[in-house]
Amino acid sequence: MPDHILIAVAWPYANGPRHIGHVAGFGVPSDIFARYHRLKGNRVLMISGTDEHGTPITLAADKEGLTPREVADRYNKVIGDDLYNLGLSYDIFTRTTTRNHYRVTQDLFTTLYEKGYIFRKETLGAFSASTGRTLPDRYIEGTCPICGYTEARGDQCDNCGNQLDPVDLINPRSKIDGTPPEFRQTEHFFLDLPAFAEQLRTWIEAQEHWRPNVRAFSLNFIKELKPRAITRDLEWGVPIPLPEYEHRDDKKIYVWFDAVIGYLSASIEWAKNRGTPDAWREWWQNPQSRHYY
Repeated sequence: MPDHILIAVAWPYANGPRHIGHVAGFGVPSDIFARYHRLKGNRVLMISGTDEHGTPITLAADKEGLTPREVADRYNKVIGDDLYNLGLSYDIFTRTTTRNHYRVTQDLFTTLYEKGYIFRKETLGAFSASTGRTLPDRYIEGTCPICGYTEARGDQCDNCGNQLDPVDLINPRSKIDGTPPEFRQTEHFFLDLPAFAEQLRTWIEAQEHWRPNVRAFSLNFIKELKPRAITRDLEWGVPIPLPEYEHRDDKKIYVWFDAVIGYLSASIEWAKNRGTPDAWREWWQNPQSRHYY
């Protein structure tokens, strides 16, 4: 019997054209792998799309004098055309601004919230008094408190790889005009990652085919899990599916939460497009299927 093989390829940000490094990094290797399994007779579902939310898109929009939607539309077409013209054999190359993706993301958010895995918490958010704008993620930079890198972002340090919060930065400054931010109280929704730690630890320990150093690294990572905010003070993103946020445009679901759901939403979209709306389950609810990310 043929195996079900899900090949989940990296989603490029729709904030500019891709270059040969991207093609060599995520394009060609995944395509070779997909073609190999198809030649073996396996049922392959190779999926990807453009990642279109968050500050990478809004910063590009600010720079180009466009709306985030205009930037996303432009580069979704540019990137998609480039990849297809290279002959890459995606079963679907979609985007994270489809109605389907919004629905799937909001459904997962609602389920996790109702089960208590997402909770509300007051936290400090960066605000620019000079421009009247909030400064989430890439809108603020400063010195990393861990490695001393002077251009760390409000969400992570690209030098040491650690995740950060804007309040962690030393000498923070706005990417808009270089002024120091104010920090104000704001409510956000947090994903309770420690609640999944034991399940993850059990699963990792069962992966006896992994290299010992990979297992050890992963287990150490589990020890450091803490709740993470999965909303941002932004006008661009997937709306929060709760009644009190129905008519508010100042807070959206964080791109790092919604983008990874794209693998599921793309599979559902692919199945609907084929006229077999439940076909995605053969890859996602079949314990014998294999996933490669």
